[in-house]
Amino acid sequence: MNVFKASFLSRVRPQINQISDVTPPCTPPFQNGTSSYSNSHPRPSKNTPGRHNNLSGSSVCSRSVTAGAAKMGCFECCIKCLGGVPYASLVATILCFSGVALFCGCGHVALTGTLTMLENHFSRVTSDHATLALVIQIFQYIIYGIASFFFVYAIILLAEGFYTTSAIKKELQSDFKTTVCGRCITAFFMFLTYILALTFIAIFVFTAVPVFLFFNMWTTCAAMRSPDANITSPDSICVDVRQYGIIPWNATPGKACGATLGDICNTSEFYLSYHLYIVALAGAGATVIALIHYLMILSANWAYLKSAASTHDYQDIKTKDDQDLEAEARSKEGQNSSYS
Repeated sequence: MNVFKASFLSRVRPQINQISDVTPPCTPPFQNGTSSYSNSHPRPSKNTPGRHNNLSGSSVCSRSVTAGAAKMGCFECCIKCLGGVPYASLVATILCFSGVALFCGCGHVALTGTLTMLENHFSRVTSDHATLALVIQIFQYIIYGIASFFFVYAIILLAEGFYTTSAIKKELQSDFKTTVCGRCITAFFMFLTYILALTFIAIFVFTAVPVFLFFNMWTTCAAMRSPDANITSPDSICVDVRQYGIIPWNATPGKACGATLGDICNTSEFYLSYHLYIVALAGAGATVIALIHYLMILSANWAYLKSAASTHDYQDIKTKDDQDLEAEARSKEGQNSSYS
């Protein structure tokens, strides 16, 4: 019986060893400096076909492990991507787009309506308001340029926000160091944004002028229509546009009084232009807020980058000094050992 058992084991054992060599376990080949194979399963030699099978089996295992890690790390990848979004720059960009769109779109239509209203009611001779028509056309072209410029500039600042946010995080993690060129670019954008903020504050103040003029006409018409107003001679209530310098003094008629003024206030040109100027003023204010927001973001990023660069320079100097001291100590120990 024992002889039969021994002969059976001698026949089966080579097949078991071959199977274990072909399909190794899905574990790293070395752990803690030792092989993960069992002593009863010797490693195949370089010339045996079992080595090729081991490599293919381990590659299959590595691919499955990598796929599992990628599947498990999807949530972490999304969190990492969301963590790299510059939300402050994103909010400022949306606010800048909205403000510029309102200012440019409403301002362009309001200027066209203003010119139409002046031609129909205050200056019927074309030569009297030719200069005003030219100025309005120039303003409309300026509006086109403002819209195009701020569309590109806001995207550039958003991209700079993405770059600076990732750079600051990697600086804090000591992955790499920012260059002087990168900090200079941030400083340049900060200076340019400051100039644009001052410019748009002036535009905001300038946009308030037509709102004030239309508001005076609106309140005058409202006072005429009010039942509480005891007006004996409504024709004596007039609005003279020539006193604002919009049209010359020789323009005819140049002013509107009484019922004519009431008819002007009821026209669609006046109503639409008045409200569009208000919206354009709000858009200019939103753009100013967005530019100030950009200015704060760029200033903070520049300060962070400068501080991180100074910290890295200090760490480099300290590391170099430590290495010099360690090398000096080792040289002294070598000298002492040679003397002894």
